[in-house]
Amino acid sequence: MRGAMPDMRITAVTCVKNEGPFLLEWIAFHRVLGVSDFLFYSNDCTDGTDHLLDALAAKGLVQHLPNPAEGRNYQMEALKDARKQDVVINADWVWVADVDEFLNIHVGDHTIPALIDACGNPQAISLTFQFFANDDVDTFEDRPVIEQFTRCHNPDLWCGEAAIEVKSLIRHDFPLHYYGAHRPFFKGKLPPKKRPSWTDGSGRPVPHRFLVAANPRRIRKFPAAGARNFATLNHYALRSLDSYLVKNDRGDVNRENRAFDDTYWRERNDPAWEDTSISRYLPDLASEMAALMADDTIKRLHDDAVALHRKKRDELLAQPAYQEMQKQLRSASKLPPQEEEMLVALGLPLDIAS
Repeated sequence: MRGAMPDMRITAVTCVKNEGPFLLEWIAFHRVLGVSDFLFYSNDCTDGTDHLLDALAAKGLVQHLPNPAEGRNYQMEALKDARKQDVVINADWVWVADVDEFLNIHVGDHTIPALIDACGNPQAISLTFQFFANDDVDTFEDRPVIEQFTRCHNPDLWCGEAAIEVKSLIRHDFPLHYYGAHRPFFKGKLPPKKRPSWTDGSGRPVPHRFLVAANPRRIRKFPAAGARNFATLNHYALRSLDSYLVKNDRGDVNRENRAFDDTYWRERNDPAWEDTSISRYLPDLASEMAALMADDTIKRLHDDAVALHRKKRDELLAQPAYQEMQKQLRSASKLPPQEEEMLVALGLPLDIAS
């Protein structure tokens, strides 16, 4: 799957906190996609994420920096710093994404260069999310996330919204003002003829209101219908219930001490649709992961992170509050809140959607 445009430098930039068990899968997967360089920012890790990244950096496989943020805005401060790093400056393309996001490319040899070629080599490509459900998977397993979770919402409709969020690939000559977590922003007052060429995941020009960031509703999303012909961005925000509880404990990289509530879970746990297309990558993913694990230090640190993840789960489930949370999430409706509200308003039974 890695035959196209071998000299292209593609740098993935991401922020992490306590993602140790999932790092090697994400790195290996992106190596299969054709990513050549990785820039990781970490903060406040207690599961060995930082130690594993240091070991990978010592082997020349990634670059790892402490997150420079002094306040809560971890991701934006890291993206601001990334612009100064040689691995970003010298890249042909930059991919800003999180460790629970996997770019599933449907064209050519299923690599990022193949996607770029299919889209006509624009200056940016914004790929639409598809949120993958927990689907009653309770137990954390140390095996690929993309293999375990195969059900999601209707791809073109999420929680009653036709517009779904994106993440973006950015070419080196994009007239950049700054990187956002979901899309780049170009310099202000650019005349229309100098605005960047920018497509969705089907090679179509992105909607004008998204392009120019016309209002908050169109800064990071646009209608999903027809936007994934060449690629889908699979988002595994929930993973297993075990891992979700651990995630809830540590917050996320964007907002310090943020606790995800029942609404976040329910909006992403709609198993109405099955999509196994990403399984095409599993053989190559296994080979890349085996190559990484062949290093004894990297394997040991991965295993340590897995053990600490399970230990944290056990510590949390010894607390009544987390026992109650586990019970609540297990029994939560699989209808998104907005869909349930609509059925109630229409006087229809809630099982009509099943």
